[in-house]
Formats: sequence, structure tokens, C-alpha cells
Amino acid sequence: MENFKMVAKTFFGFEEILAKELQQLGAQDVEQGVRMVSFKGDKGFMYKANLSLRTALKILKPIYYFRANSEINLYKGIQGINWSKYLNENQTFVIDTTVHSDVFKHSQFVSQKCKDAIVDQFRERTGQRPSVEKDFPDLRINIHIDKDQCSVALDTSGNSLHQRGYKTATNIAPINEVLAAGMLLLSGWEGKSNFLDPMCGSGTILAEAAMIACNIPANINRKEFAFEKWNDWDNELFDNIVEALMKRTREFHYTISGYDKAPSAVEKAKSNIKNANLDDYVTVSQQNFFETKKETVGPLHMVFNPPYGERLDIEMERFYREMGDTLKLNYPNTNAWFITANLEALKFVGLKPSRKIKLFNASLEARLVKYEMYEGSKRTKFQNNLEE
Repeated sequence: MENFKMVAKTFFGFEEILAKELQQLGAQDVEQGVRMVSFKGDKGFMYKANLSLRTALKILKPIYYFRANSEINLYKGIQGINWSKYLNENQTFVIDTTVHSDVFKHSQFVSQKCKDAIVDQFRERTGQRPSVEKDFPDLRINIHIDKDQCSVALDTSGNSLHQRGYKTATNIAPINEVLAAGMLLLSGWEGKSNFLDPMCGSGTILAEAAMIACNIPANINRKEFAFEKWNDWDNELFDNIVEALMKRTREFHYTISGYDKAPSAVEKAKSNIKNANLDDYVTVSQQNFFETKKETVGPLHMVFNPPYGERLDIEMERFYREMGDTLKLNYPNTNAWFITANLEALKFVGLKPSRKIKLFNASLEARLVKYEMYEGSKRTKFQNNLEE
């Protein structure tokens, strides 16, 4: 099988860790961009990337580039592609368009024009035309126009890859699975210590932490990928890749725990963890973090998504102060990471973060922050290091 170029889309701030994931999987010619990483691989690698990548939102397969500086050039450019290679007149398709152009102002207009070019080509050749189907198309086409450059790609994934397939129950402010996985990877989580999410909500961070710890492919529970409807779909190759990936899973010898003070959240988290077949690795209990103490011996890795007032009604200053106090007094030998879009609230934690990473939670600019809780005082830790 020959190699071809692909593009993995991701969130701002995850480009480097996505590139690292791709390199570890065996991708070739890996190059970072903005919210994307390009790479090369064959059809089997396309299947493997969709199954395995934790920080990719979509994987696109570019098939054509052309200059589109007018409506006519756009139509002609799309007609210049032999669509019968990818589609027949009895199948369905949909077009997703992103536009950054002075010539084309509306993505919907571009989608409509490209649709016309495709169906006209089929009408002229066969007298029949494929239909547009928004929800379950046989082929999902991605059009991207930047100034006057148009790229046409096939969407290999279908629905966004954050839809892992295990989450059936959610809370008021659920965290995106790709965002959760990216936070965990940025925090350095590899499954080499005990883990706690003290405000676990519907259990997304817990599930992603367990899959990283056990090297379980991120999208193994997903029911469908777009490429399964393609003309060159190879079921046997796909099954072989799934089998090979599952042989690379590993045992996990620590604990992964989650707390939430809401009984409904605890039930949802347990349900989602069970759906992901991770209940052997993860325990969830109803507890108010502010009333807890560290229960495990040795280093503890903590990653969580506290509320920050967008959709949950909390007294921000007091809440963040209590978070800081609980960490400081009750959680020695802990690396605590959390994300917040309320940058003012960080002032009330009462601790100095050792790292701050700029991310986005949906459209909200956020920070992933790290607080290091030492066993004794920081000074004692420093002195011990000097003596060693």
C-alpha cells in the first residue's frame, strides 16, 4: 500500500503532543501547524491513527488543491476532480466547509457551489446524481479555503473523534474527551503513580487517564468511522490492526479514583466507566473534595476540571480558596493540575503555580495550571535534594 498525506486536526495548544503521538505510532513526515499536524502513512496507518490518537479531532485525507479566486474557478476546480473514484450516483455525501477569504464570505454558499459541481458531473456522465445526506453520508467531504487557496479533503473520521463511544451520561458542564486526554498528556501522566480526579463529573478525565495508563486505543469503543463506508474499505485489515493494537495494552499497578459531591454525577461516571470497560481500573465515590485527605501512599497525580462560573453557580473566591487550602493541607506529595477559564479565580488559590499552559475550553480561553505539593516544606525538599 502506498503512503499518502493526511492532516490531523486538534485544539490550540495540543499540536506538539499530537505530533509526538503520531511519531510514536510510526507516522512519516510529521509537521506541526496551527491546530493541525500533517503526516504521511498508508491505508492501514489511517485506520490505526483514527483508532489510537487521543488528541486528534479529525483525520482528513487531502485529494486536491487549486486556486479559487472566483465563483467560476471554485466550480471548475471541484469539477476537475474525478468524483466517481470516491462516490457513485446511488450514494450520499455531505460537504463541510471552512472559509477564510475576502472572495467567499459564507461557508454555506461554498458548500452549495461545490455540491452543484459534484452532482452536475454525475448528471453529465450517468444521467443520475448522488444525494446529500447530513447525518449519515457515505462520503464526508471537507473544503478549506484560505485566501484564494482551496484544499479538498476526504474526512476519514466522520463524527469528531472526541466522540469515543463510551459516554452516554453527561453533566451540566462536561469536558470534551480530546481536551481531557490532552490535559493528561500535557501533565505528564503515563500511569506510573496513583491518580485522582477530585471533581470527576461524568468521569471523562478518569476514563481517559485509565486508557493512557493501560495503553488502550482511545477510540476502541467507537461504533463507526467514515472510512468504513468508502469503496476501498478493508474489513480484514481493520480487524488485524485492532488486534495488533490490543496486544500492546499493558497492566496498571496503581489506583485511579474519582470523587464528586453530587450523587447523580457519581452514578453517571460509574456508568460511563463501565461502558468503556474500565471498571477494573477506576473507582468513583461520592465525596466533597474539601472534606477529603490523601488516602494513598507515595506520589499522587491529580488532574481535574473545577467549575468556573460559566454554567455552574458557585461563589468563586471562596471555592478557589478552599481548593488551595485543601491541596496545601491535605495532599502532600501531589502534583495537582487543573484547567480554568476564570483567570481571576486563580488569584484566590493561595499557591503559586509551577506551570501555566494556555488552552481553550470550547471558545473560552483557559489555563492548565500545575501546583506542586511537597511531602514536607519546599525548603526541606530542597535541602534533601542538596544532601543526596
